[in-house]
Amino acid sequence: MLMNAANAELIVLASPPEYDDYYRKVEKDIIEFQINYAQKIIANGDQVLILSSDRLYQVYIDTLGKNHVLNYPMQDIWMRDFTLTNPIQPVMFRYSAAGQGGGKLGQKLADSVQAGFYRLVESIGVAFKKTDLINDGGNFVDDYAGNVVLSDKFLRDNKLSAQEAKDKLRVLTDAKNIAFIEADEQGGLEHADGIVSFIDENTLVINSYPQDQAYAEQLKQALKQSLPNVKLYEIITAYNYSNIYDKHFGSACGLYTNMLVTKQHIYFPQFGIPEDKIALKQILAITTKKVIPVDSYEICKMGGSVRCMSLQLRGDSAEKLITFAQNDKQKKDKLQ
Repeated sequence: MLMNAANAELIVLASPPEYDDYYRKVEKDIIEFQINYAQKIIANGDQVLILSSDRLYQVYIDTLGKNHVLNYPMQDIWMRDFTLTNPIQPVMFRYSAAGQGGGKLGQKLADSVQAGFYRLVESIGVAFKKTDLINDGGNFVDDYAGNVVLSDKFLRDNKLSAQEAKDKLRVLTDAKNIAFIEADEQGGLEHADGIVSFIDENTLVINSYPQDQAYAEQLKQALKQSLPNVKLYEIITAYNYSNIYDKHFGSACGLYTNMLVTKQHIYFPQFGIPEDKIALKQILAITTKKVIPVDSYEICKMGGSVRCMSLQLRGDSAEKLITFAQNDKQKKDKLQ
């Protein structure tokens, strides 16, 4: 596995944890989703690496081959949230308690989950900025060109005013225009990537809220005020309140904004519902990127979808992780 294409993206996934009852009932669904997703990534010229537990290592390599699996387990599957934001200028925020169910125990668990990933990237020399500011990767949506959207939860978690938060984020990142939006559901994760998605520079897709026009208008006004050069496009939203695995995290079913966007591709969630075709037609009308449908009905009930599951790396960061995985493979091959 080599990053030999200038526009290729490395997408990193994590298997369910080794000894964890929480995901046991849905483990097969997670694996099925990840293998299907990984096959589409490979087929379309991006790269994929699954960080696997010992127990599931053979399951992944039987389908994807050794080049796409590294035996280096994570403590959770939602790689977006506890890893690095922005593949061009990576930043590691402090993973929030809400990401592990909330409360004091939640923060201890969140710190432990993040520490496992931190050890990996530190050991292989990936360059990134680290901050004590609390934020999940799912609550940092940007176009890599200076426009960023976060929910108000960032302000509450860090006890900052909007201006104080903007000042800190502009020092930490290359953010120029920063929008804070109210989440469409209060409590829990309140991630912006369930509400909006940049599909290109200055191009933002947002959920439609036909049954809550007041919120829809408030959302648009907040975005227009803070992101003056960004074009907004609404996409159909078929949120399913009934399909929820854990009340702490809600559902991502019917949320097409949780798409994964690379330089050339959009990995686009599909849920096996009539609205899928409408959403595909809408996204195809506003982008020149290749749109790749990804069946996500197996995992959306857990509160996440395509973007939530994925860490994105480019350039030197991607090469270092790929080299580490290749060296690990060679060691294993010699032992066999």
